[in-house]
Amino acid sequence: MTSGLEAALAEASSPSWTRRVRAGRDLASFADVPEAADALLGLLLDVEDTAVTRQTAEALARVGTVTAVRLIALAVAEADDNQSDWLQTGVQDALVDPDGVPDVAATCRKLARDREEAVCRGAADISTWTDATKC
Repeated sequence: MTSGLEAALAEASSPSWTRRVRAGRDLASFADVPEAADALLGLLLDVEDTAVTRQTAEALARVGTVTAVRLIALAVAEADDNQSDWLQTGVQDALVDPDGVPDVAATCRKLARDREEAVCRGAADISTWTDATKC
């Protein structure tokens, strides 16, 4: 494991919300690493601070890989209404600047065929959020 990944994993469980936000941003590019994926799911569903949820969702949406968006979909399926609102805000924050942001809607279409039903449900929700960003 790289030292950057190890440091971000350590910050993911910090009592400081600002360190958890930084961990979410730093870990997003490691979404395909199992330890990072577990930490990211925890950050997406952070019960202490909605900024952690929002910033982690935005960072993962900006990465935009199937693995990254799948983590958001899993979180959406588990989230309460408040968390879901902040997950949506984070995804939409990433989509406001479409330059350089992967096609999250296309990724959601791929995830609609995922073998895990919770991922399919979450991807359907995210897909509606991506439609809402188009005027």
